[in-house]
Amino acid sequence: MTYGEFWVHYLRAHQRTGTRALHYTGSVLALALVAAAAISGDWWLLPAAVVVGYGLAWIGHFAVEGNRPATFGHPVWSLVSDYRMLLLWLTGRLGPHLVRAAEER
Repeated sequence: MTYGEFWVHYLRAHQRTGTRALHYTGSVLALALVAAAAISGDWWLLPAAVVVGYGLAWIGHFAVEGNRPATFGHPVWSLVSDYRMLLLWLTGRLGPHLVRAAEER
């Protein structure tokens, strides 16, 4: 599987707004915890960033979307895609990607 193929699969696994909202929240909180760890030197915040980031995303998959997180099969591509999706959403450019992924079924 190429990353392009994974990206389409990833987006299909995030069709529901609630799933994406939990991902966005987890991703932003994880970044904030990493920044807080770097600024304060409290490195115990790093494991908290992982728990918060993945925890919220996995709640979205299991409770909202009803599917298996892509992290289990492709952890690096999944992490990259989490932040790619967040940045596309923040810049208002995610919609066309979601439409294209839905059309490629």
